[in-house]
Amino acid sequence: MNETFNISSSPHIRAKVTTGNIMFLVLIALMPTTLFGIYNFGVQALGIVFLTVASAVATEYLFERFMEKKITIADGSAAVTGLLLALNLPPTAPWWMCVLGAVFAILVVKQLFGGLGQNFMNPALAARCFLLISFTGRMTTFVYDGVSGATPLAQLKTGESVNTMDMLIGNIAGTIGETSVIAIMIGAMFLLFMGVIDLRIPGTYLITFIVMIVLFSGKGFDLNYLTAQLCGGGLMLGAWFMATDYVTAPITKKGQILYGVCLGVLTGLFRLLGRSAEGVSYAIIISNLLVPLIERVTRPRPFGKGGER
Repeated sequence: MNETFNISSSPHIRAKVTTGNIMFLVLIALMPTTLFGIYNFGVQALGIVFLTVASAVATEYLFERFMEKKITIADGSAAVTGLLLALNLPPTAPWWMCVLGAVFAILVVKQLFGGLGQNFMNPALAARCFLLISFTGRMTTFVYDGVSGATPLAQLKTGESVNTMDMLIGNIAGTIGETSVIAIMIGAMFLLFMGVIDLRIPGTYLITFIVMIVLFSGKGFDLNYLTAQLCGGGLMLGAWFMATDYVTAPITKKGQILYGVCLGVLTGLFRLLGRSAEGVSYAIIISNLLVPLIERVTRPRPFGKGGER
C-alpha cells in the first residue's frame, strides 16, 4: 500500500519527530532515577530492570511475529514500558513477578487493544496495579540497607515523623525508581527542555494535590508534612513520567488541565482517606479511563457551529 494512504491511529499530526525519537529521549530521562535505584538497592535492582525490559521487548516481538504484524520493537515503546514497570517494583520482587508484570503490560493492556497508540491506560501502571492486587504482600514489602521496614509515607500515615531530606535524596525504602526526587527531577527537566512534555499536566496535578493536602489533611500548611507528601511514594515519578503519557492523556489543552485536576483530587483522596499510604497508580489509571469523557467535554467547537445565531 502506498505510504500516503497508510491507516494509523490518531492523532494524525505530521512532524519530523518520530515515536522512536520520543521514546529514546524518555529512556535518557529515566536514566538518572534508574542508575540511582541500582546504586541504592544494588545488583538485585539491576537484575529486575534488565529482566523486566527484556521480557517486555520479547513479549511484543513474539506477539507481533505470531500475529504476522509489523515488528515495532525498534520504536522503543516496549523498552520504556518495561523500564517504567521495573521502577515501580520493589527491589525484592522475584524474577517471575517481573516477567508476569511485563507480559501483562504488553500483551493484555497494549497489544490486545491494537498496539501502540490504542491502549486505554498506561501499560506499566496497569501491570503494577495488577501485581499489587494479586501479590499484595510481595509488592508492599520493602527492604533498605538490609532491613525490612515501612516506607516514609506509611510512617507518616501512622503519625510518625520522617526525614524529608532523606526522602529528597533517596535514602529511604520504596520501589526502585520512586525514592530519589532529585534524580526524578533531573530527568523531568530534560524532558521539559527537549519539548517532550510541558508543565500543563504535571503542574496542575501537583498544585491540585497540594491544595487537597492543605485543605483536608488537618495539618494546614505544615511545610514538613507537605514536603513529605510530595517526595514520598510514586507521586513525582507518576506526575512527570506516567501521567504525561501521550497515548493515555488528553490532547486538548483544557482537557490536560482538567485531567491534572482529576489526578490531584484522586491522589489526595486515596492518600488521606484510603487504607494505603499510596494512591498515585490508581489515580492515574482511573483518570486514564476518564480521558474520553474529558476530551468530549473540552473538545473545541468547529468554527461556525454551536455559537449564537
